[in-house]
This record gives sequence, C-alpha cells and structure tokens, in this order.
Amino acid sequence: MPLYEYYCEDCNGIFEAIREMREASLAVPCPECDRDGERIMSSFNAFTFRDGYPRRIPDKGTYWHMGQEVKKRATRMKGWEHPELAKPKPKPRPTKGESRAQRDKRLAALRDARYRDRWGIDKDGFPTVKTKAPEKEKKVLPSG
Repeated sequence: MPLYEYYCEDCNGIFEAIREMREASLAVPCPECDRDGERIMSSFNAFTFRDGYPRRIPDKGTYWHMGQEVKKRATRMKGWEHPELAKPKPKPRPTKGESRAQRDKRLAALRDARYRDRWGIDKDGFPTVKTKAPEKEKKVLPSG
C-alpha cells in the first residue's frame, strides 16, 4: 500500500498514512488532535502542470521551457525559441556616409521588396503571375 501525506489545518501539522489507493482522497484523523486532515501532494513529484507548462515543485511562480527556467509564459514564439531565451539580434549599422534616415528608408524598401517577392505582388499591389521555366528536352540515349 502506498504512503500519502496529509495536512491538518487545526494544528498546522503534516503527517503520513499508509492507505489503499481507493481511500487516498478521503480525510484521515490527525494523530495530534483527532480532527480530519486533507491529503496534500507529496514532494516526490518533480513537476506539476499549470497553463499547459510544467512547473517545478515547490512552485516559485516560474515556468520551464525546454529545461530552462523562464518568468513568463510564451505567447508568441519563432520556432522553439522562447522570447526570454532568444538572443537579441544586432541592429544594422549605417554604412559610411549614410545617415540614419537613409538607412531606415533603405531597410524599409528591402523589407517591402522581400514581402512583395514572397507573396507575388508587383510595385502597384497587383498579384503577379509567375511563369514556369520551360522544361528542357530529355535526351534519349540509343540503346545497343
């Protein structure tokens, strides 16, 4: 039979009792004051799940992401990378003789071009039709 831990609110005591599994959730009389003690989770559990994320016991209010402790739950991630664990990407530096405004304009144009190329949109905002490259003729080698 397994060993379970119980907590008595009246005397603020924690005690153990060996019980059958089907009786584990029932209250047990406290050995100090004979009042009923409710079952508590034992400390042998390594994790508990809250909000779909594993948390260690005792709970410090932190979350665990792929074996590393994080403070907040991830709402938006790129791939498997948690925002708190992601290394910040360096900002592009202006080239020699280029002002900050010119750099920002150049980067905006580059992002816009990537977007348009990805979704097949021309400079006026209309979808483009990408034609397939003509297939090369297959050469058949004579057998013999």
